[in-house]
Amino acid sequence: MEKVRGFERVSHYETKDIQLPIRATNHAAGYDFEAAEDCLVPSIWKVLFKNKAKETLATDAVFPEENRKYLKSTLVPTGIKAYMGENEYLQLANRSSNPIKNQLLLPNGVGIIDADYYNNESNEGHIYFQFVNYGITDHLIKKGDRIGQGIFMPFLKADNERTTGQSRSGGFGSSGR
Repeated sequence: MEKVRGFERVSHYETKDIQLPIRATNHAAGYDFEAAEDCLVPSIWKVLFKNKAKETLATDAVFPEENRKYLKSTLVPTGIKAYMGENEYLQLANRSSNPIKNQLLLPNGVGIIDADYYNNESNEGHIYFQFVNYGITDHLIKKGDRIGQGIFMPFLKADNERTTGQSRSGGFGSSGR
């Protein structure tokens, strides 16, 4: 039987105890992804509470280099890659409970996994979810925690479309400038 779309473990996680994504119910659109390892998502407020309120946010005194890590997204590995048809993509969405229970947001709103991301030479197509923690305390995502959903979606191409003609050569963020 020909493979049409689905999930596999990336080679680094083949011997580790991680689950392939599954749909939680018969009518669920999304496949639940789990974290492949423990990840600490730091609070973006941590640096602000450490500094004087009267200082301006834009100064290096408030945001010295060692504190800037709290203002960046945290990439949470899934250990999973996805294959699909060339006119499909995998849409990554946050779990609906993450903002209210864990104060975690996807800073890009949704993630897009293109068909040519699968088995790319840079990271084998390893899918990560990126999070920002707007809560007051750091949040520890534990291995096996459900962190997001993936929904396979078709897409349409424009008449007389133009492309760069390039093939994907890398992993995360590699198709843009």
